[in-house]
Amino acid sequence: MTAADRPLGAPLPDFMPPPHPRGVTLSGHYGWLRPLRTADDAGPLFAHFKDSPWVFDYLGEAPPADVETLQSLLAAWAARADCEIFAIGAAGSIDPLGYACLMSVVPAAGDIEIGNVNLSPTLQRTPLATQAFGLMLAWAFEVGYRRVVWKCNALNAPSRRAAQRLGFSYEGVFRNHLIVKGRNRDTAWFAMTDSDWLVTGPAYAAWLDPRNFDDQGLQRTALGTLTAPHLVNRDPTL
Repeated sequence: MTAADRPLGAPLPDFMPPPHPRGVTLSGHYGWLRPLRTADDAGPLFAHFKDSPWVFDYLGEAPPADVETLQSLLAAWAARADCEIFAIGAAGSIDPLGYACLMSVVPAAGDIEIGNVNLSPTLQRTPLATQAFGLMLAWAFEVGYRRVVWKCNALNAPSRRAAQRLGFSYEGVFRNHLIVKGRNRDTAWFAMTDSDWLVTGPAYAAWLDPRNFDDQGLQRTALGTLTAPHLVNRDPTL
């Protein structure tokens, strides 16, 4: 058997492990991301979440009954070594409207995940929400990550739609992957690579351009329309 019969993958002699996202701050036209401060941010976040317990349906934690419980669960995420949890807020405001993590950080492989995303109803389906994901993606690829993962409960149709709209390509379902809150979880996996970002990055820029929105704030061209041609694999459920 010759070496040609046993392909080993492309060599990466120039790859250097990228930095951990710890302490990173990001900003754009519509808002900002900064490391979440559990003591300061739990109150404003609880005010946005308390009347919408369903935002915790697909997260690992039950809806918190009070600010102190939310602070504790956020503190657990903030303490993880493989994670940075970001508060997300609107330009001109200091209070967060939601949070998301850059997590499962593996610098040696250039692999990182956007996960534990919890957007309040105020933040959902806004240009700021999309920009927040775009800022995390841009940072990850600019500092040298090769792959950004998005994974979710396979029953979470809104998250699967969001992944595809945001330009993440479908990679499959891990069956019986986890037990969450006493229930089985099959996990749908999506990912974007550094080469994907070369074409999806400009799609984000075009969609987020203020000229893409009319006087009522309605989009002229959908982000999904701009990212669809660049998906390597589409989610068969959508």
